[in-house]
Formats: sequence, structure tokens, C-alpha cells
Amino acid sequence: MTRKIAFVLPPLVELLDLAGPTQVFREASLMGIDIDITFYAVDHQAASAVGLPFGKIMNYRKAVLGEGDFIFIPGFYFEGLKRRPDIETSFFRWLSDCSTRKINICSVCNAAFILGSAGLLDDRECTTHWRSTALLQSMFPAARVLTDVLFVKSGNIYTSAGISSGIDMALSILEEWLGPLVANQVARALVIYHRRSGKHSQQHIYLDYRNHLNPRIHQLQDYMINHLEESLTVDTLAELFNSSSRNLTRIFKEATGITINEYLTRLRVEKAGTLRNNPAYTITKIASECGFRSARQLQRILKKYGESEK
Repeated sequence: MTRKIAFVLPPLVELLDLAGPTQVFREASLMGIDIDITFYAVDHQAASAVGLPFGKIMNYRKAVLGEGDFIFIPGFYFEGLKRRPDIETSFFRWLSDCSTRKINICSVCNAAFILGSAGLLDDRECTTHWRSTALLQSMFPAARVLTDVLFVKSGNIYTSAGISSGIDMALSILEEWLGPLVANQVARALVIYHRRSGKHSQQHIYLDYRNHLNPRIHQLQDYMINHLEESLTVDTLAELFNSSSRNLTRIFKEATGITINEYLTRLRVEKAGTLRNNPAYTITKIASECGFRSARQLQRILKKYGESEK
């Protein structure tokens, strides 16, 4: 299924607010994920806040979008924006109609004010850049403005704190679609760590222990994730990665903070918890798929790691 993402540029758009999320989805598309990225403008005179002009960009009304697609509105130079009632009213109405048609709408930084003007923040949790949260709340008293999060999802409306947090929001959307492993791979390709807001789980084995830049250990972690059903001893992994067992154990612990066996067990527990949601899977089959020696061993490990990881 093709994922459609339309970036709609307001006048005097901030470059990083646009480029950051765009690059996240661009990187995902280079990995073979079917994403259709398009660009539209609110006004026919599209230029960035620093004066960089853009070429010819289609008007937002040309966008062909349906249920489940995404609209991203980057932040803009708020103080310098001259009000244009001739374009604003119709744009706000268009956004409201898109929301009604169950199109997802995402704002970066102070583009939240555009969503508020379109009536999309009423009775919703939302956020914007920390310098503007008080103003957002005063202008849109029906909104529930949060001041201590990177981004917020409320139904089909997403808002972010701005600047680099637009990247975090885009990564979170990728995680919704394709899971944390893909989101983490994209984050690593961009040489950033996948941060999460307070609304997201603070623990996830596919993301945890990856905040390092050792390419060999990342490769080893990816290999373990994709071969959990096999007998993955430290000696076997060391041979595959042309290392001694002692050296591999040492550099893995230095990079991640935990041992290879502990990481492997946590991966298997996570996968077992996912497979248990499938009623067609017996506990014996789950144990086999996850690389445990028996159903009894799996049950013992699950008990050790607690109810939350079952």
C-alpha cells in the first residue's frame, strides 16, 4: 500500500521544519518502503523564512488525498507573516474538510496556530514550540496545550514542538506504520537517536540499547533480531562476525551496557509477547519461533520478566 504524504508550505516556511520530516520519509523510501511524497504551497509566492525562493509549486487544492493519507504543515516565520484573509479562510476550511475525511494532519512548530485557526485543536491535546505554548493556549482556549512533550497525537491530528521535534514525530509515524525496527533503522541512517514523547512507551527492546555509533554492533543486533529462532551462542556470533568470543562480548557490553545473552533474551521475550496475540500459535510453537528450548523454558523466562512483557 502506498503511503501518501503531502507537505503544504505556508508563506515564509522554516527550512528545518520542512526538511527534517521530509528526509525521514525520503530515507524510508530509499529502504524500499512505498511512500509518495508531494509538495504544495498555500500561496503562489513560496519562499523560505531565510529568503530562499522555491520553484513552481502546485496549490494545495491540487492535492489528491484520501482517508489515512497525511498532510504535513511545517512551521513558518510567525512574526513576519502578513495576514492574508483572501487565502487563509479558504485554506482553513480546506484543512477542516480534510480532517473530516479522516486525513491525518500534522503541524510542525507554530503551524499549530494554523490548525487552531481551522478549529482542529478544540478539545484536543496539542503542543507547539516552547516559546509559543502560552500564546497558543490564550488564542485557542478550547485546546489542551501541553508544554513538556516533543509531539502529541490526538485522533488524526498530530502536533510537534518544532524544529528537530518534527523529525521525532515523523519517526513515530513510521513506527506506527511499520514497527520500531524500521523507525530505528531510519533514525540510524540519519545519525540521530529515535526519541519518544511521554505518550509513547519508554521501553522497547528494538530501540533500547541502540544509542551508539558502532556499526559492527548494530549489524550484530540486526542479525540477532532476524535470526531469533536459531541457536545463537556467543561463540556462534563471534565466528559469524570474525571476532573472538571475548572481544565481541567486551565491545558489545561497552556499546550497549548489557551482555549479548541479556539482549538476546529480551529480544526473544518481546517476540514471544507479540506472537502470543495470535490465537493460532501454541506455547510450544511460540517457544520454537523465538529460539527457546521448550515451552517450559519460555514460561519460566516470561515469569521472570513479569506480566508486562508476556
